[in-house]
Amino acid sequence: MKRTLAGFLLLFGTLAALPVRAQTDSDSIRRQLEAPAVVVVGRRPMKAIGEQRTELDTAALRETIAASLADVLSQHTTLFIKQYGRGTLSTASFRGTSPSHTQTLWNGMRINSPMVGMTDFSMIPAYFVDEAGLLHGSSSLRAVGGGLGGAVLLANRPAPAEGLGLQYIQGVGSFKTADEFLRLTYGRERWQISTRVAYASSPNDFRYTNYHKKINRYDDEGNLTDSSYPTERNRSGDYHDLHLLQEAYCRLGADDRLSLSAWYLDSRRGVPMLDVDYKEEAEFSNRQHEKTFRGVLAWDRTRQSGRIGAKAGYAWTHLAYDYTRDLGNGSRVRMIQSRSEATTFFGKLNGDWYLNDRWMFSADLSLHTYFVASRDEKAASLSEESATVGYDRVRSELSGYVSVRWQPTERFGVAASLREELCGLTWSPVVPAGFVDYRLSRRGSVMLKASVSRNYRFPTLNDLYFLPGGNPELKPERGFTYDGGLSASGGRPEGWSWRAEAVWFDSRIDDWIVWLPTFNGFWTPRNVRRVHAYGTEFKAGLGILLAREWRLELDGNFAWTPSVNLGDPVDWADEAIGKQLVYVPKYSSALTGRLSWRSWKLTYDWRYYSERYTTSSNEMATRIGRVLPYFMNNLSIEKSFAPSWADLSVKVRINNLFNEEYESVLSHPMPRLNVEFFFDIRPRIGRKNREGRDAERKK
Repeated sequence: MKRTLAGFLLLFGTLAALPVRAQTDSDSIRRQLEAPAVVVVGRRPMKAIGEQRTELDTAALRETIAASLADVLSQHTTLFIKQYGRGTLSTASFRGTSPSHTQTLWNGMRINSPMVGMTDFSMIPAYFVDEAGLLHGSSSLRAVGGGLGGAVLLANRPAPAEGLGLQYIQGVGSFKTADEFLRLTYGRERWQISTRVAYASSPNDFRYTNYHKKINRYDDEGNLTDSSYPTERNRSGDYHDLHLLQEAYCRLGADDRLSLSAWYLDSRRGVPMLDVDYKEEAEFSNRQHEKTFRGVLAWDRTRQSGRIGAKAGYAWTHLAYDYTRDLGNGSRVRMIQSRSEATTFFGKLNGDWYLNDRWMFSADLSLHTYFVASRDEKAASLSEESATVGYDRVRSELSGYVSVRWQPTERFGVAASLREELCGLTWSPVVPAGFVDYRLSRRGSVMLKASVSRNYRFPTLNDLYFLPGGNPELKPERGFTYDGGLSASGGRPEGWSWRAEAVWFDSRIDDWIVWLPTFNGFWTPRNVRRVHAYGTEFKAGLGILLAREWRLELDGNFAWTPSVNLGDPVDWADEAIGKQLVYVPKYSSALTGRLSWRSWKLTYDWRYYSERYTTSSNEMATRIGRVLPYFMNNLSIEKSFAPSWADLSVKVRINNLFNEEYESVLSHPMPRLNVEFFFDIRPRIGRKNREGRDAERKK
């Protein structure tokens, strides 16, 4: 295995020494075919051969400042976002897998929690992301290992304008909700700096009908005469989130780019009470406080023969959770005082090289080192001095990747890659992947894509060391993924355009890790023998110029994702075999429509999720055995103004248009119909900024 690592380093040194030519696009070879006139011939990106990828457009990311990345992903992708309530933990199920099977990268650095392995997408403001994309299944191996479902890639980019730029957005909404966003940019031809600030707060005390409680009324003789469900308020669900993002970009020469991104967040949130909780809000306090800093420094050199780059990053997270109760005599006692701190050091080298217009080679070597300390200080103060309550661990994860892509003709392409990882002192097996695509027809740009890969994911630190319950004997999860599909697109310039894609996927994962209850009163993780996740994904889009200054855009997706436990029974009474995994809907769908006329824009969002089981046996005899299916409808209308001194817009958004009563997670109610108002101002400061905004609109 050590020879494999040496091979990665040798390949980097060899390919970096290849001769370079004039600057051009890093993803395609463009040649001058005739002189003195220049004819540019574009080829489809070789880096995307056989990949199943979803790109989120700017309109989706900039829908409202109140939107987190969780909201954007749930509306515009086939991911299911599991939300514990408004302003609370939001995790992703990608192709029927668990949240820890979705890897998330920000500017190349992995931001999944090293303790639990998942990403809280409610903590990522959509306005802090300039580029977002999904790599499905096998395609995720190009960016990172361990994404048994896939990977989410997030990146920041410089604003298009030079000079001084300013944008401020104020939002107010139901439940005394306030959202603010400010961005300042200043730049010249070769450099730019940018500062973004986002703040969101709300008591979040929306009303809901509690169908898990019932009020019975009796007559004087004790006979039941009537019953009803009470109307209650969401309790202990307030939140206050502050985000700061500082960026700097510099062009060192014709070929070199240097960038720095530093992101700080300070989040103070209450943990909402369950709707089956009969305690009064004043009787307890349930609070979570997170402070996180992430920074990435990147250097890239782009030339005709390819691109090389290096990144260095640092991340620090302090997470505090406190639970206190009133003893009934006026005094309060702290029952839980949990403190966790995680520090990450990150480094990466990567490169793409074009041998000619048919062959492309890539290599990638990354290192993440985690320092994690997790402790329940209250439990430690009550235990014996020799007792350990929590854990303190250091773990390094080294990952190497090489690939070769061959495109002998314009219609056909094939790619193969290898990834291998070292976690602590344990090497993973070599993880191979193969990709192929073929253009069946020029008319409609009909493309056939297919891929197959192995994948491998190590247990998280909580899986191994959490007390009580951690299991140091856990095996890594491993499996194979296959997918294949068709994509097509077409249209006419200045008239209409369309695109469509259909994909079949199949994943068989051995030693799937699941936390199960024990007779000792706590939960512990165990390796389930096998999970079979398979299904289909459909994506489609349509743009039509209905008439002069009238345009309609439609974007939709549908997913069918059975995810079945095929493991060995845990005991004789285990009824989970052959059943759908908990909180994974079999069916989900979403549709977004935008109708624009002059300076007006109307946007309609629709979503659907089928029922989700809350028990591994898929028991449905009681109301708590499943979460009911639901439809969600949102509507917004926006008006833009263009006085000589600024660009202005006013937007009204109605969430849950038809007042749906629903839950994403059992006993965590979601808000009914609510309204938000937004005001956006962008002062016109200097001619260059106006030209930059005009260029951005044309894009």
